Amino acid sequence: MFTYTINESLSLKLVEMKDAERIFELTNSNRSHLRQWLPWLDWTQNQQDTEAWIKGAMEGYASQRSITTAIIYKESIVGVASFNSLDWSNKIAYIGYWLGQEFQGNGIVTSVAEALTQYAFETLEFNRVDIRAAEFNKKSRAIPERLGFQYEGKIRQAEWLYDHYVDHAVYGMLVEEWKAIKESK
Repeated sequence: MFTYTINESLSLKLVEMKDAERIFELTNSNRSHLRQWLPWLDWTQNQQDTEAWIKGAMEGYASQRSITTAIIYKESIVGVASFNSLDWSNKIAYIGYWLGQEFQGNGIVTSVAEALTQYAFETLEFNRVDIRAAEFNKKSRAIPERLGFQYEGKIRQAEWLYDHYVDHAVYGMLVEEWKAIKESK
């Protein structure tokens, strides 16, 4: 099973069926907060829906198409972070994340995105990491910006969000850029 320790209070672990209750509870209690930017809330109405999603995430991991993790902060699941897609042919990892509203402001997602980026470059030996966020989702866009990702432009009407399309801001990091950032610290 995939686990990744970031620091003494923060880690990632592959989602498992035993996490379904907590992830659904977190989703449900943050429904209005998450719905602003994530399109899947209407399909997550009960714990069984979360179990079906976890089953798909486990299949993605087994087939090496994705890695979906629970964010563990102070021993509790507080969100989800993943390589939504792993493009082995082109060596590109696509990172996604969400966090319960009450846990924002602690640097959790920045640390998680940094750890996933490091894992993509150092363990998977990929060449590129992408992070995409809705154009007006300032909090989500701040993550790649803080980490030194390059803003590469936007994809118009990239995602249907319940009753309208949203554009996506695209951020990319290349392995040589990552190495230069790490060497300069």
